[in-house]
Amino acid sequence: MKRKLNLWFPLLMALSLSGCGSAPQAPLEESPAPDAGSINLTVWGAEEDEELLCQMIDGFKAQYRGQADFQITYMPQSESHCMDALMADLEQGADVFAFADDQLNTLVAAGALEPIENAGSVRENNLPEAVLAASVNDTLYALPLTADNGYFLYYNKQYFSQEDITSLDRMLDIAAANEKKVSMEWSSGWYVYSLFGNTGLSLGLNDDGITNYCTWNSTDGAIKGTHVAQAMVNIAGHPGFENTDDAGFLEGVKNGTIIAGINGVWNAVAVEDAWGRNYGAAKLPTYTCAGQQVQMASFSGYKLLGVNAYSRHREWASELAKWIASEENQKLRFLMRGQGPSNRQAAASKEVQDSPAIAALLEQSKYSRLQRIGSNFWEPVTLFTGEILAGIPSGKSLQELLDTMVEGITAP
Repeated sequence: MKRKLNLWFPLLMALSLSGCGSAPQAPLEESPAPDAGSINLTVWGAEEDEELLCQMIDGFKAQYRGQADFQITYMPQSESHCMDALMADLEQGADVFAFADDQLNTLVAAGALEPIENAGSVRENNLPEAVLAASVNDTLYALPLTADNGYFLYYNKQYFSQEDITSLDRMLDIAAANEKKVSMEWSSGWYVYSLFGNTGLSLGLNDDGITNYCTWNSTDGAIKGTHVAQAMVNIAGHPGFENTDDAGFLEGVKNGTIIAGINGVWNAVAVEDAWGRNYGAAKLPTYTCAGQQVQMASFSGYKLLGVNAYSRHREWASELAKWIASEENQKLRFLMRGQGPSNRQAAASKEVQDSPAIAALLEQSKYSRLQRIGSNFWEPVTLFTGEILAGIPSGKSLQELLDTMVEGITAP
């Protein structure tokens, strides 16, 4: 059983983390007992979050100075590839790590995570969708960290009106007329889902929690798979379109070649810095498919914080995780990184509510769904879009390309 922190313990044993500032302090209900030994913890987080996490770690050490000799190391690790890095050597992995919610099932199945203690308070303090994303079979295994891991439309108001941004076709024409680009990343199935999501074609995880079902190659219904594929061919061939990854999007925004793009809140600060008063954000537009306007869909996602079940100091690792995911530190995360909080009170703050990016994400949430798909989804989609972007050098028909993609997505 955990015991209360002995807060009157002498403060002389405290160590400071060099190069880090202070962070907001949030009281915790329960904490491990005082430990005069050295507590070595490793934290994995996004490279862009280094300054932020440094402040949080420094604040944690200040709050609990005298309780132990803390040696806390931050190491950059992409949230999207955290699972792979952890599975390579679970016992030597980070004690506390941030990861995308779609990795939760695998991490739980591998024994990397154990049920969260005091889950009731976590559920009470966080948005229901974020709690759902952090749970498997109604059991909470991680702490919700952000509620913003989705995507929406960034646009430069110098070129587009409020009416223009409702139609992708119109935006592409405007970009081409100005010798500029509207960008989207098609090398990732995460974004490509937006073109299939509201068409009546389906994608999801089977009951085994590993394999997928997918009807993106369907030849039935008002919108067939080939209708979406043809729409993609049309978009790819438009002079106002550019396929680019996250880094390319930011580069284009900064050098002026990209005047609109589909991306996420993690780049909100950089985009606003580049466009200034012309910075705009909105839900995704419609696009032409099968002779009609189809609202683009999106995956909704959440960043979670996990505690390694194999941590040698699991109680302190749990306390550090709670500290990083606390209301005050989620507010700090928003102020420093523009990331939307999962904590109810932090999300309700005026600063968050006034954010154009968060407002756009909330508007897009009407057309989004929680990402729950097996690992076989990604590569087949990338191969499919690669063919489309290259002008279909294989000479295959759109139906053949779709059939091959779906065969890969649904493979056992």
